[in-house]
Formats: sequence, C-alpha cells, structure tokens
Amino acid sequence: MDSAVQHWLLAQLGTATDVVDLDTRYTRLRTARAVALEVLRERYAELRDQPTGVTVTNVVAINTTANLAAYERQIAALEAGDPPAPDETSGDGPDALGVLYLRERPRR
Repeated sequence: MDSAVQHWLLAQLGTATDVVDLDTRYTRLRTARAVALEVLRERYAELRDQPTGVTVTNVVAINTTANLAAYERQIAALEAGDPPAPDETSGDGPDALGVLYLRERPRR
C-alpha cells in the first residue's frame, strides 16, 4: 500500500484507524475501496448490535440513530464510487473504454 492509498483510507476511516490492519486488509482485498467498505461495514454492524438509545431520567440521554444513518450514507457513497480512490483508474487516459451507439441514418 503506497502513501496516497494510506492517506485516502485514513481520510475515509479516521486517523485513529490502525495502519497495520489497513495494510493487511489491502494485501488481502487489493483495492482501497474494498478495504474502506469492509471496515465501515464492520463498524456499522457493531453499532447496530448495540442499543440505539439509552436514557437515565433527568440525567442523560444518548441516541446513536444518527450515527447509523451516517454510516449508511458513507457506505452508499463508497459503493457508488465517490470519492475516487487513488488506486482506481480514472477512465480519462488513452486506454479508457466508452460506449458508442450506431444508428441508421434516414434515407433521402
């Protein structure tokens, strides 16, 4: 894993994320996006398994529903390809593939 991929992963997952764990996952999964999705899905599953709200009357109330929604949005964005990872091809180079539709011209 090069430094650009490492910085991208830390930007997506937070600076407290274990870099050795990321490197191990990157070796196994081979793309930064797959690593980010795996880590986020694990975090989402852990948070989902906990109660979403705890209230102690007149003392404190904690609700993690917004955190679940934030993880869902981040996972959906990564699955859609946003933001682009540094180890992905941009599709702008000379080897980029596109779609060309051929249509018959009307006769005169």
